[in-house]
Amino acid sequence: MTTYQTPRTGSDGPEQEPHHPSRSERAKDRITRAVKQPAPRAHPALDVHHPVDESRYPLDKVVFGVTAVLAVAFCVWGFVNTTSLSTSAQAALNGTMGGAGWLFVLAATGFVIFVLWLAASRFGDITLGRDGEAPEFKTVSWIAMMFSAGMGIGLMFYGVSEPITHFTTPPPGTGMAGNPEAAQTAMATTLFHWTLHPWAIYAVVGLAIAYGTFRKGRKQLISAAFEPLLGKRVHGPGGKVIDMLAIFATLFGSAASLGLGTLQIQSGLEIVAGIGEVGNGVLVGIIAVLTAAFVVSAVSGVARGIQWLSNINMVLALLLAAFLFVVGPTVFILNLLPTSLGTYAADLPMMSARSGAEGSEVDAWLASWTIFYWAWWMSWTPFVGMFIARISRGRTVRQFVTGVLLVPSVVSLAWFAIFGGTAIDLQEKGVDIAGAGGQESQLFSTLAEFPWATVTSIVVMLLVAIFFVSGADAASIVMGTLSERGTTEPSKPTVIFWGVATGAVAAVMLLSGGNDALTGLQNITIVVALPFVFVMIALCVSLVKDLRNDPMVVRKEFAGAAIEHAVVTGVTQHGDDFAIHVERDESGAVAQAWQRNHPGPCPPGESLDGDAEVADPTRADVIVEDDDSRDTAPRDTAPRDGAPRYWA
Repeated sequence: MTTYQTPRTGSDGPEQEPHHPSRSERAKDRITRAVKQPAPRAHPALDVHHPVDESRYPLDKVVFGVTAVLAVAFCVWGFVNTTSLSTSAQAALNGTMGGAGWLFVLAATGFVIFVLWLAASRFGDITLGRDGEAPEFKTVSWIAMMFSAGMGIGLMFYGVSEPITHFTTPPPGTGMAGNPEAAQTAMATTLFHWTLHPWAIYAVVGLAIAYGTFRKGRKQLISAAFEPLLGKRVHGPGGKVIDMLAIFATLFGSAASLGLGTLQIQSGLEIVAGIGEVGNGVLVGIIAVLTAAFVVSAVSGVARGIQWLSNINMVLALLLAAFLFVVGPTVFILNLLPTSLGTYAADLPMMSARSGAEGSEVDAWLASWTIFYWAWWMSWTPFVGMFIARISRGRTVRQFVTGVLLVPSVVSLAWFAIFGGTAIDLQEKGVDIAGAGGQESQLFSTLAEFPWATVTSIVVMLLVAIFFVSGADAASIVMGTLSERGTTEPSKPTVIFWGVATGAVAAVMLLSGGNDALTGLQNITIVVALPFVFVMIALCVSLVKDLRNDPMVVRKEFAGAAIEHAVVTGVTQHGDDFAIHVERDESGAVAQAWQRNHPGPCPPGESLDGDAEVADPTRADVIVEDDDSRDTAPRDTAPRDGAPRYWA
């Protein structure tokens, strides 16, 4: 307590008695000291409201400057000396496959196991938001949006080409072409690349972003998810490097998709318009048009751009699939659904373990298919992860993982059964779909065998263009967000720059492949995605550390330690007839029991330690006390005779 004294009257004057402060003065003193002292941090067992950071931030000159310069340098290199870039990309691919091919294989399967473990573990009940917060979107709407995320330009390009390629050229070690199980193997291999593995990869990033944003109030940055590992250093050079790697991954992943779309539109023009084989000039022209389209969409705003385009392409895609299902081999498609699913489940361990150790043939096959896919999916994680995070507020971890894994996987199963099954059926009947040009033309060759071929081919080209625009404009916004310190609505100049850069990088990647443009896309995508594998592995560690300190988890651990300590004391002293009170544990026994399973200091704040104490067995007293007072709330809640009295 502060003692107030009046000053002396003079050097020789009488010294006055000390002044004892009044009640009002003491209250004023307490208020003054409370204001000057920082408020204690909340106890880790309490769910504290963290508002979502939706502030606008200036451009991060380091993150944007470094990535922009490197992107421009890559484009200049590719346009000036395409041969040199192609040679370097092939050498880098050889080094990556020889030294890190196993890493892609293990990491992708590890992510599947990781998210399934999270959903099944004690962390599965954690809400991506406040405790008890209702989901932002109704379940039907959430599933519909997840369904939309499962569709994309890849399904258009590979819907026919992958199943038919695996059917006519089975993966190494699965038998010769034309063997009785070729169709099942082809479909199982396709599902392996398009169902659980890719969406588990997306779920890792999406879950980390959703938890950090809606539960912790962090910025929507990939680096922000590393706060449990890096602490305040996440705002320094380390965090900037993480965001730069995320920008590069998104840039080259988007460019790879644009490249695939360009190849397919080029093939459609050759077939539908009958203009014959076109050169690189037409490819660059298509890229320029698509790039301009998604830049316009991106700067028009999310609501007017992405949502409007998504609605259009969803309707067109469903109509196209329904048309082919009806006019195609309907019964064969229906039979293929359970057969494909069963073969996929049976062959999953073998397909997950396939690596370059099985020989050069397998190594080359992996580079063209499995590892390319894993690299492509990882490069798309910043974009897709942010999307599925934004629509999943209020969902639990278990609901999030279940929805993200199952809904898009069902979409892929149905899509490949319809388009791939139709192509396989035609191939078995003597129509050479596999030999009808490159992979980009096989969908058009399949549609040519059914009515309204010209109309459906035009719809395909329109779908490819819209699918890319609806994804790439969002990707350019994501790169803008990462460039502007997590701003949810980045400035138009930043978005436009990344949109144009994506188109330019796509052109360079196609040109680097020479006569085989697809190979150029695959080679560079794998090489660029390699650093982001390490980012995702570290992200898993950071996410687990975050979840272990979640208030809900801490409360359960406190409760377990408190109840166990109380029950042991009650049974030891009173048998079955005892009651549990909640009050401050001066001995610290409960806190010690909790910290044995949860190492690390408890932050300053209100203690929630509890201990057991005997009460009148005829009623339950719930007591909550602090250092100075005790409030009792007796209730007439005696249990029936013979029942143990456990109250908390």
